[in-house]
Amino acid sequence: MRITNYTKTLKSFQPNYRAIVLASLLLPGLAGFAQSEASNVNPDQEKGIGKIHIGLIYPLSSNGTHAPLDTNNFSFHLLAGISSAEQGFSFAGFSNIVRNDATGTQIAMFSNHIGKKVKGLTIAGFLNSYGAGEGAAFAGFANVSKGNVKGLQLGGFTNIAKDLEGAQFAGFLNKANAVKGSQLAGFINIAKKNLSASQLAGFINKAEDVKGSQFAGFINIAKKVKGIQAAGFINVADSCEYPIGIINLVRKGEKSISLTLDETQTSMLSFRSGGRVTYGILGIGYNLKNKKEVYGMEIGLGAHWFQTDAFRLNTEITGSVLESFKAGEYFKSSFRVSPALKIGNHLELFAGPSINFLSTNTTEGRNLHKKFIHTWGDRNNDFQALYFGYSGGIQFIF
Repeated sequence: MRITNYTKTLKSFQPNYRAIVLASLLLPGLAGFAQSEASNVNPDQEKGIGKIHIGLIYPLSSNGTHAPLDTNNFSFHLLAGISSAEQGFSFAGFSNIVRNDATGTQIAMFSNHIGKKVKGLTIAGFLNSYGAGEGAAFAGFANVSKGNVKGLQLGGFTNIAKDLEGAQFAGFLNKANAVKGSQLAGFINIAKKNLSASQLAGFINKAEDVKGSQFAGFINIAKKVKGIQAAGFINVADSCEYPIGIINLVRKGEKSISLTLDETQTSMLSFRSGGRVTYGILGIGYNLKNKKEVYGMEIGLGAHWFQTDAFRLNTEITGSVLESFKAGEYFKSSFRVSPALKIGNHLELFAGPSINFLSTNTTEGRNLHKKFIHTWGDRNNDFQALYFGYSGGIQFIF
């Protein structure tokens, strides 16, 4: 009887024994699987994927002292927040500090500091500093990137990037290495290497090789330019066919000294400088007819057309004044068409007609020319007139 009861008891324990054996076999495998999954998680992110982070200032926030290791989808801080990465929207009353990447929109009343790459929109009242950038960055004072930027930088004072593919707009300075896009600054643009597009600055543009255009209020500096250099005063380049400025110091261009005489008996000694096509004119002169208003000056722009070894056609737009350095004004703007004959490599003779607009309030100025196409004003006071004239001269090319 006892043997029978013992046998039944053993049979009742058999299913539990099998479960224990099965569990002992499975648990090591599950533990190993969990360990392998954990090993693939970035330690900075292992406890913070997809968090919402709200606080005052580190460490007074929902993430506490662990905040520098967390990745957040949404962050809001009254003063400043810190995190490993941001994958959505973050706002700080003073500053956002992200140790790694930031994707989405980051807004701070004073500054955003992203350690690695930014992808999206970054707005700061004063400063954005980040590694590489893809998107748009707006700052009241400066955007500073240590890496490449693809997109837009708009800074109240300055924008700085490594290589730029996009655009920089700054109140004072834009600076990058290679630029594929545009730089617009109130004072200076700098592209340390190549520029492919355009630079527009209130004072100076500087680049190496330019495949595009430079526009500056005062001076452009570059090496090889395939496009236009336009400056309020001076262009400097190794080679450029289309410089537009009063003085153009193009090493592989053309420079000349000329002596001209026009229909008013005003002689001008002028310096012409430029590229193969366009050039600038700056001259001083003396009027042989007047007794008071005898000192002259002219500035202008010109272009060469139909060029051969012996002939070319020069067209010029100039403005000139005659002064006595006392009371009275004389100003004349002219459009000249001057066929030119080359004598050897360094000498050129030119002459041709011109159409002129005259504005003067002096008797000598009105008497310099007699026949007019049309006149305006009072001949005894302010007088304006349109008339045909001529000019001719000789220039030495060097």
